[in-house]
Formats: sequence, C-alpha cells, structure tokens
Amino acid sequence: MRRLVLAVPGSLDTPTGGYAYDRRVAAEIFRHDIAVDVLDLGTGFPSPTDLQRSTALEGLKNLPAGVPVVVDGLACGVLPEIATVCHDRPVVALVHHPLACESGLAPEAAAKYRRSERAALAAVHRVIVTSETTARLLAADYAVPRERITVAPPGLDRRPDAATPPRQGTPDELELLAVGAVIPRKGYDVLVAALAGLKHLPWRLTIAGALDRDAVFAARLFAQINETGLETRIVRAGAVTVERLACLYGAADLFVLPSRYEGYGMVFSEAASYGLAMIGTTGGATPETIPPGAGLLVAPDDVKGLSAALHRLITDHDMRSRCAAAALAGAATRPTWDETAERILAAVRSATDEARS
Repeated sequence: MRRLVLAVPGSLDTPTGGYAYDRRVAAEIFRHDIAVDVLDLGTGFPSPTDLQRSTALEGLKNLPAGVPVVVDGLACGVLPEIATVCHDRPVVALVHHPLACESGLAPEAAAKYRRSERAALAAVHRVIVTSETTARLLAADYAVPRERITVAPPGLDRRPDAATPPRQGTPDELELLAVGAVIPRKGYDVLVAALAGLKHLPWRLTIAGALDRDAVFAARLFAQINETGLETRIVRAGAVTVERLACLYGAADLFVLPSRYEGYGMVFSEAASYGLAMIGTTGGATPETIPPGAGLLVAPDDVKGLSAALHRLITDHDMRSRCAAAALAGAATRPTWDETAERILAAVRSATDEARS
C-alpha cells in the first residue's frame, strides 16, 4: 500500500480534538512513506442538506478504484450509502464517538443518528475507534463484530521536560484550565454552576476552545457566567494556537472538564503530560483516559459532586501533588503517535485484504 485517502467533513485544520487526531495520524502515516490524500467532504455534517450529502457522496464515488479510504465518523455515520458509492475500494470508518452520544439531541434525532450509523458501519470493511469504551459500545449497540474493530488511542508526544515538577499555584490564586469547544457535551454550564459556590476560594478559570460551534449554547453560557458574578474570574480564551495551549497547560495548577460524554478525551492525556491534577466525569471514556490516581471523577451533570471535587483539589496542596505525580507516570505509558498510526495502517491493510477476497 503506497497511498490512501482520508475523507473528512470540512477543513482538516478545524480546532477540535477529532480533527487534531486526524491531522496527526495523516502526518505520521506520511512518515511511513505512504501518500495521504485528504478529501474534504464539505460542511454541514453531521446534519448535511441533501445537496451537501450528494456532493460528499460524489466526491467519494470519484476516488480512484482500489485506493483505500478512511472516512471520519462525523460524516460516515450519516452516509449509509457509502457501500454503494465505494464498492470498488476498501472503506474504513474512523469513529471518535457515536453521533447519537452528542449532548442536547432530541430523542428522535438521537434515534435517527443511531439507525444511520448502524447502517453505515455495517457497510464498511473495518472500524477504527479511539478507546475501548467506544469499541464496547459499537459491539453492543451498533452490531459491529468486535473482530472488525481496531482500537487506536490518540498518541502522546514525549515532552523533554516531563520530569519537571508541575507548577503548584500561589497562596493568592490557583489557575484552573478547561480545554474543549464550547458545546453542551463539554459540560461548561455544570462547571460554572459548581464554581459559583466556590467564590470564597482563590482560583481563576481559563476556558480554551472554539466559541462558534454552538452559538446559542455559548451565549447562554456567557449569560450564566455574568449572572453568577464570575465574569472577572473566568477567562474565555476561545480557540487557541498549539503554542498558546502549551503555555496554558504549563501555567495551570488543575485541569477540569466535566464532559457529559467523551469518546476518548485527548485533552486529559495532554494535561497528564504536563503533570496536572485533573477532574473529569464518568461519562464515556474519560475514566479510561485519566491515569489512575491522577484526579477525581464525578457523575455527569453532578453540580454538587463537581463542586466538592473542586474544593478538595483547590484546597489540598498535597493531594494535588500526588495527583500530578500520578498524571506524569500515566502519561509515560501512553502510545506515541507513530504507534497509533501503525494500528491504523494495520486496520487499513486488513480492510484491503478483505476487499480483495
């Protein structure tokens, strides 16, 4: 195999964890002397118009015969016709998390996504997921045979200063950091509600993540911040560069992201590599991603539980230090991006063999 196609909806430079995964995987596969052609399937996914859907399918149909194509799940899940248009090539789905697991969906919309994604995944040769949690979910609820699923967790870059003790705050103020697009699934509304009861403690929160993914939710969140009197203590940084994000991780004392669901949660691994104590939830794969002993877990949407966890880690310096050490130790066990790419290439080769048989 000397060439493959990576089909993604919209720009590969979109600042989210899923696209970051796709970018790094493409770069690592290229390092294996395999050409990676990126096919932009267009915008509108996972709720494309009829025109957007037909344009994406036409793009897939016009790919060279025999060249394997890896289709990002944000599009693949709503393109059950993929088997018809890609009948002459190996097709692999890359599922970051099932579309029906997105927060804020009406029950009818979630059910529609689930039916569509089941049909799409039944049509492809192999399925790549980023966590064991998602693999189990697809096998149990989406009828994907476990032997057709490859788990390829996000890689983690080895930082040369990883052994450096993390910053542990000042008596005046602790730096809290949350990273992720401002959308309902990330649970920022729960975080603001939890922090509203901790005004007496010395903290400042920076939220780094795209503000334009759900403008209605973002506006509602900003109103909540103002109504709770936290506008001077919560920094809304928006989408940031890789360099700026590294600075934010380096300056933080505690990482917190109360997501309602995560298919993996790359930011938790990144926070671990900076030796940050962290707080997450039991939603999705987060318990699988946070290293043992590196932080605290609460149930999704549990404002009181999150407030208690924040209080504990903000006020207990020794506990933060123990969690930070566990985070660094856990980060050292994560796969590299090269190892992630190797797993993906193995899945693509298996799909190619199956398509030829």
